Amino acid sequence: MKKNILFLSLLTLSLTLGSCEKFLEEKPYDFLAAENFYQNEGDAIAGLNGVFNALLPQTYYGRTGWQITELPAELIRVGSSTDERAQLSRFTFTPTNTEINSWWTNSYRMINRANDVIEKVPAISMDATRKANIIGNARFLRAQGYFDLVRCFGDVPLVTATVKGPTDDLRPTRTPLAQVYNQIIEDLQFAEANCYAENQIPAGEKGRVSKGAAAAVLAKVYITRATTSAALGTDNQSGLDACNRVINSGLYSLLPVYGDVFNPDKENGPEHIFSIQFDLPPNTGNIIVRQFLPSQLAGLGTFTVEDSLVRSYRTTDVRRAWNISNMAGTTTLARYYFNKFRDDKRIVNDSRANYLITRFADILLLQSEARNNLNPNDPLKYEGYNRVRQRAGLPQWANTRVTTKDAFVDMLVRERGWELVQEGHRWFDLVRLNRLQERERAIFNRTVDNKYLLFPIPQPELILNPNLTQNPGYN
Repeated sequence: MKKNILFLSLLTLSLTLGSCEKFLEEKPYDFLAAENFYQNEGDAIAGLNGVFNALLPQTYYGRTGWQITELPAELIRVGSSTDERAQLSRFTFTPTNTEINSWWTNSYRMINRANDVIEKVPAISMDATRKANIIGNARFLRAQGYFDLVRCFGDVPLVTATVKGPTDDLRPTRTPLAQVYNQIIEDLQFAEANCYAENQIPAGEKGRVSKGAAAAVLAKVYITRATTSAALGTDNQSGLDACNRVINSGLYSLLPVYGDVFNPDKENGPEHIFSIQFDLPPNTGNIIVRQFLPSQLAGLGTFTVEDSLVRSYRTTDVRRAWNISNMAGTTTLARYYFNKFRDDKRIVNDSRANYLITRFADILLLQSEARNNLNPNDPLKYEGYNRVRQRAGLPQWANTRVTTKDAFVDMLVRERGWELVQEGHRWFDLVRLNRLQERERAIFNRTVDNKYLLFPIPQPELILNPNLTQNPGYN
């Protein structure tokens, strides 16, 4: 599913719409009022395309997303020592950090577009199954937006209705974490029940949300909530059940060759559960390839590989050979760069590399995590973990080996780093698994204050909305 761009103004809100290859025949929308839009199935599809299109800007998943989720960790080195990306990497960020502000702002922009589809499409006369699928896609995206927000900021305003006019209150207060999680779960359950199964998505609509995608994100939501103040005693079991639904569906599998996961010519394959779709101009491209390549390879050289990650990989690990490379054939640690995302058709900034929200290897490791949380003595906790290691060419752990809960978490932290580096998981993983501060001490001898377990509410939002309060430690 690749996006072209057209525009729709709906009321006073500017809704940018993107169509997908074979996905929508473009129609020239101009300035339309609510009463004469969302009249038919084409309008419903156009509205949903607008939600997907909101994911693409550099200030959202095109760049900011992985910077927010990867830089405040221990695997990626930032070239600068003072800019806002360096602040993220060194845990010196403040409420004025523009990347954090972009993450907040674009999350809510996408959520507002999803709310519009969720509100307006039910009244359209069209095939009931297709209608439910469209609404399920929008509810999945709203859930993903709120899941990102609660993991980053804690309590956040829960807005589930569009702005109707000037009398609407545009200064919502922060909603308790438990209530936001309940909405996320309700949305994902609806999506799982109503979106098409992976093998039922039409070829021209690849990249839409599937039942498996909803179950996969739902699994992570439950397993994450289990570590918060909103936890329910059933969360880890619910997360495991969701993992098992994805795994046992038979619709997803590990690609035999690790590098094929990141090959744009093999996108949306059996390992890709849900990815944000990028493409070459005139569509919106992903800049991740250029940002990580050194200048000698027509890149920006903005980020390099932390020495500790280079050392931690076994030389026989096939992921090492794919994920990182070094200049001029040297083995100098400082010369290593990330070469995970590649595109031989890249045009300057723009590549076809998709942003991988979740893939099958992630779910296999989550299955092991949930089983370890439920019963550290369960030998099945090695199952998903070993499947990931087997493809990497690493030794398997016998299920008769006794591993404490904490020791197995340490194993998962390492494995998830080797497997998923640069894919937007690391800060979330370290916080969820309670290893952020420990890893920062071990790798950098750096003490990370508890306040950095959440991001600050952006200062511009506090100014615009006096009903918001700041997270502890950032005042």
